[in-house]
Amino acid sequence: MNVRNNSLTSTYNCARGVLGVILQFVRGGNDGVGNEPCDDSFVSSHHEVYEPCDDSFALVDALLADRTNLLLHHPSICMEIGCGSGYVITSLAVMLGDEEFVPYYIATDINPHAIKVTRKTMDAHGVYAELVNTDITSGLEKRLAGSIDVLVVNPPYVPSPEDEVGCEGITSAWAGGENGRSVIDKILPTADNLLSERGWLYMVTLTANNPSEICLEMRKKGYASRIILQRSTEEESLHIIKFWRDSDSQLELNNLNYWTKMVRN
Repeated sequence: MNVRNNSLTSTYNCARGVLGVILQFVRGGNDGVGNEPCDDSFVSSHHEVYEPCDDSFALVDALLADRTNLLLHHPSICMEIGCGSGYVITSLAVMLGDEEFVPYYIATDINPHAIKVTRKTMDAHGVYAELVNTDITSGLEKRLAGSIDVLVVNPPYVPSPEDEVGCEGITSAWAGGENGRSVIDKILPTADNLLSERGWLYMVTLTANNPSEICLEMRKKGYASRIILQRSTEEESLHIIKFWRDSDSQLELNNLNYWTKMVRN
């Protein structure tokens, strides 16, 4: 996540091209959609909305790499926390499109401008999602508890002063607090609450976030995990982690809790 934003113009154009390639790849051949990858309608923009960058591309590449499994998974509800420009949720809807099943899509963002931009991006590609302007999933927990089959998150992960976390505008897209973990640590229990029994979580992390510790925290909640994509840029080393509920991890957790109680008693 390039917080300097000095190369976002060229990255933005590249993003349109990448999404165009996805459209052609998924829908098969030249149907006119992917012929003009630099068309302004591909990815909408706003000066207060984080535009697609290396982390966005890495997450979409990870989803593409896992597309066969996603299609076999037949998710009923897919969700993105922090949709920004709409690049990721739109890409997911496109790559799962034209199948017999049509998942229901939901996306949230704390930035109201991001909601408007995501709507334009999705409209340009003929896909739909319920878009909610909220902090993480505030107000949605009860309604969506245990129902999300695929959850994708590119969280604010850049280490920053705590007072920058949750700020208005584009800063909220990257400011992650101490070790870049302030928002991530809020999202993990939220994901646990939202995911269905067969739910999958795809999350972008930075080396500074201590991905192994994140995996351990989720293991304590009964999840297995694996890094499905690693990518190094000039500025950062990215890890895309996939989490899923695992009976062995849950059994291990139950045993640990049992013996902890026994020792305390």
